[in-house]
Amino acid sequence: MAQYASRLLLGLLAVPLIVAMPAFAQNEVSIIPKPTLVEMHEGKYVFPSVTSIYAFEPFVDIATLLAEHPVARFMAVERIKSHKRIPGSGVRLIQARDMDRLAADAYRLVVDTSGIVITAHQPAAMLNGILTVLQLAYTQSAGGELPAMLIEDRPRFVYRGLHLDVSRHFYPLSFLKKFIDLMALYKFNTFHWHLTDGAGWRLEIKKYPELTRKAAWRTHAVWKDWQQHGRRYLEAGDPNASGGYYTQAEARELVAYAMRKGITIIPEIEMPGHSEEVLAVYPQLSCIGKPYHHAEFCIGNEETFLFLTNVLDEVTAIFPSEYIHIGGDEVNKESWTSCAKCKARMEEKGLKEVGELQHYAVGRIDSFLRSRGKKLIGWDEIQEGGLPPGATVMSWRGEAGGVQAANAGHDVIMTPTSHLYFDYYQSDPRTQPEAIGGYIPLSAVYAYDPMPAGVAADKAKHILGAQGNVWTEYMPTTEHVEYMVFPRALALAEVVWSDTKNRDWDDFYRRLQAHYRLLQQLNTNYYRPSYGVDIDVTFNPDTLTNTISLVTEQRRHGIRYTTDGQEPDAKSPLYTKPIELAMPATIQAAYFVDSGRVGPIAVAKADIHRAIGKSIAYQTPWDAAYPAQQDSTLLNGQKGGKRPDDGQWQGFTNNVDVTVDFERREALNTVTIRFLQDASVHAYQPGEVTVLLSDNGKNFREVGSLTNDLPPEEKFRKVKTYTFDFDTTQTARYVRVVATNAQNALLLTDEVVVY
Repeated sequence: MAQYASRLLLGLLAVPLIVAMPAFAQNEVSIIPKPTLVEMHEGKYVFPSVTSIYAFEPFVDIATLLAEHPVARFMAVERIKSHKRIPGSGVRLIQARDMDRLAADAYRLVVDTSGIVITAHQPAAMLNGILTVLQLAYTQSAGGELPAMLIEDRPRFVYRGLHLDVSRHFYPLSFLKKFIDLMALYKFNTFHWHLTDGAGWRLEIKKYPELTRKAAWRTHAVWKDWQQHGRRYLEAGDPNASGGYYTQAEARELVAYAMRKGITIIPEIEMPGHSEEVLAVYPQLSCIGKPYHHAEFCIGNEETFLFLTNVLDEVTAIFPSEYIHIGGDEVNKESWTSCAKCKARMEEKGLKEVGELQHYAVGRIDSFLRSRGKKLIGWDEIQEGGLPPGATVMSWRGEAGGVQAANAGHDVIMTPTSHLYFDYYQSDPRTQPEAIGGYIPLSAVYAYDPMPAGVAADKAKHILGAQGNVWTEYMPTTEHVEYMVFPRALALAEVVWSDTKNRDWDDFYRRLQAHYRLLQQLNTNYYRPSYGVDIDVTFNPDTLTNTISLVTEQRRHGIRYTTDGQEPDAKSPLYTKPIELAMPATIQAAYFVDSGRVGPIAVAKADIHRAIGKSIAYQTPWDAAYPAQQDSTLLNGQKGGKRPDDGQWQGFTNNVDVTVDFERREALNTVTIRFLQDASVHAYQPGEVTVLLSDNGKNFREVGSLTNDLPPEEKFRKVKTYTFDFDTTQTARYVRVVATNAQNALLLTDEVVVY
């Protein structure tokens, strides 16, 4: 046995830790997140009817996780007392030595015909190796065997998190354990538990029983109904009461459950805003002493801090995490401006502006938490007025707050709405359950890099990692939560674990296909890949042609298309590669399975119009935040895509007023212009679009005007086309398009099309 261990060690010493995964290995296993190194070898290990487990002392407890293997059965763990007495078969968990040349947070996994050997220095790293074995069991077609392989792996970031809001909707402890199980399989190590907010208080606090006797219960089960009908709370036991809370015993149970799987739970207790549920039952903590008026604690009231510190005393006793999250976001400071107690506090502390009260409050809570051996963490608004030393920022309003905090020497966790808000739509809203808005498909999550530009090189160490946020206003059921989180969480798992040079979208998407098996086995209601087809039209100005690419979330060839404006059917051409068209065309495409159309028909116009490349004059300037391709944008033949920041949508904060110069009089039949409505960037449709023609560029005649009929309340991202077909052919040298900014917001347009 000692000779076996020596041969194994000598073989492994020849392998460097950081090696890119070779292409041949990717066809053998489908691990997410992608390991640093995978080498596939000849042979396989077939689990016997009962498998032996041997472990060095630090790993004995962790070894019991192998009992969660979906196929194999294991014997009781036997201790390995010396590197000279390592058994020659079975599963062996080995304490790494210096000669193993493993980083402190890395593990090495070797599978051969004799069994499995996992080597690591620390229990956390060993746990990651075990989780890889479990994931392989779920994703391999034959879970009772493993191909021979060598894996070496370590995480890129120390913080790899998912957040869950249980205030807007309350979920049972059994679901939270399932959520933890899935997190662990994908090597997340932090669960951010959003326990309190205006929609309900969810944690037992023994000193303040009204928090769970009333503040945890409301008049409507669904948040949207409650939000629109009174926002009131009820006593527990009332026939209409909806909600719930976790006892301290249940919270401790979940903490222990998660800890066993390598996951730390960070509790969030919201302050000083988002606290209307507290102030409904303890109104004396508000500025006017009445319930249902404010969501912010009175900072001038000393009883506020007595309440908060008493609550945090019980919270810190339950949660052993290094961090306590205090929220700190979206604070409405209006009530403080007219509050005598708040004004007195400002005078006492020499504060010049009301906004400084939040800084004061954060500082006091930070001091209290440090006295309990904890660190404060909050949303990026806690930076207002300066951060206490040692406070950590979660940057959600883009990346700027994170960059600012990191450069100031504070630790940062990136959670931007642009990529990591899993309450946003992940596909065409018309096909999806209602969400809060926005659009973050799986590919956008995968494209994110938690290391933002602008962080100084010597401050990069302060970017601890990233977290996906799950706000649940529109997720009344556990099935809905799963649908919004998975598989987007898998993309984030790779973002925070794998080195950027080892990440590739096509490779990730290929590996993801095997993980649908895992999600199905764990009865997870994940988002299924859409059968919808996206049509991308790219204009080539050199050849005056359009290249048509048809994309779907499906991996198999099943797209059929037409270019003559007819609907596709089972006999239409099968799309296998991009199509090049030298003439204007209307493309229609849909996905088919066994000759049956299973998805909607997508339609796009491939324009090669007469205004491409002409000169254009801007009577109103474009907005600096959306310059697109500047003065070539509207006549470059290229349409905008699904995202407002794709470089083809040009923005205007005034009216749109542009004039195309054909350089001579032309016969004109049609003018078309499109606008993108996207509430997430405050972009709306124009009030009216008007087309005018001129022969001399000075005297214009109106030839058509169209009024928008898309309401501003429409929160789904939508493109509206304004088409002007002239009854009789018009002749003119100049075409002027004017669109009025009726909402005093942002107008986004991509192309002036003229035939």
